[in-house]
Amino acid sequence: MDARLPLVFFGSGAFGVPSLRHLMAKHDVRLVVTQPDRPAGRGGKLTPTPIAELCQTEFPGVRVVKPEKVNEASVRDDIRAQGAAAFVVIAFGQKLGKALLDSVFSINLHGSILPRWRGAAPINAALLAGDPQVGNSVITLADKMDAGLVLATSSHPTNPDWTTAELHDILSADGPSLIERVLGEHVAGTLKPQTQDETLVTIAPKMSKADGWVDFEATADECRRRVHALNPWPGVTVQFRGEPLKLLRTKVLDHKHQQESGTLVDSTAGVVACGGGSVPAGSLQLIEVQPAGKRAMAWKDFAMGRQPKNGERLIGGKAPEGTVSC
Repeated sequence: MDARLPLVFFGSGAFGVPSLRHLMAKHDVRLVVTQPDRPAGRGGKLTPTPIAELCQTEFPGVRVVKPEKVNEASVRDDIRAQGAAAFVVIAFGQKLGKALLDSVFSINLHGSILPRWRGAAPINAALLAGDPQVGNSVITLADKMDAGLVLATSSHPTNPDWTTAELHDILSADGPSLIERVLGEHVAGTLKPQTQDETLVTIAPKMSKADGWVDFEATADECRRRVHALNPWPGVTVQFRGEPLKLLRTKVLDHKHQQESGTLVDSTAGVVACGGGSVPAGSLQLIEVQPAGKRAMAWKDFAMGRQPKNGERLIGGKAPEGTVSC
């Protein structure tokens, strides 16, 4: 699209960084609205959002506001006074009210192929479920979370080696072209909004530290999906020799066994029995791990120092009651 549109950008998380960079280059971003600085790290130092940090370092000329309540009258009036042709919203963290959105073309980039995985953690959910395709959606804003009209989607085959961190970056980089396409079609009057099928809706709730478990009685593939889906946060932690060990990256092997789940069947290669052991089942190879208080390391380096033995067990966890294992 050749025309430079006056825009207001709403965003806080790193997911929106590539899109804001693109919009700053191609359009007239008159205002960036982000969340206030929050305490972070062990020292609790006030830290700006990734979007605010981007503006500080790369676009110091753009005006940035950090309201506690974006729908407060003075904030709302300031935003609407910018004369934006469109609002672009990506991982902002506050709901925009009707008075703020009134008569302004407003779009949101969401990291799933809607209506699958509405909610706070769509990338984690897609990897956890083993979805064969992943992608983004650009939607209109609606009262109900992520329920707006779908204006465009992208789709990519899922790589079983991807972690949530890696898929986050892939989908984040995919966002600018999708947003630009929607803005161009809006200007041209060629958008074809699609209503979401409510019968196909699935929800991706926010992850918590309590989700950081893996049950080796599940299949090796379910365990792999859980490890990768929860990397980097909250991470899957097991117990080995009574100490916590975080699992970061794994691989499914067609290694049949009849040993108790969680048992090391090849300690040198980091191969762990899965599936309960009552029938021949696949195994999970531990590629990268992180002992408590240590750096992330390859299993071979961990094994060199700890000298694990065949037959030793990694103790995983169980799904809390009412949830689905792995």
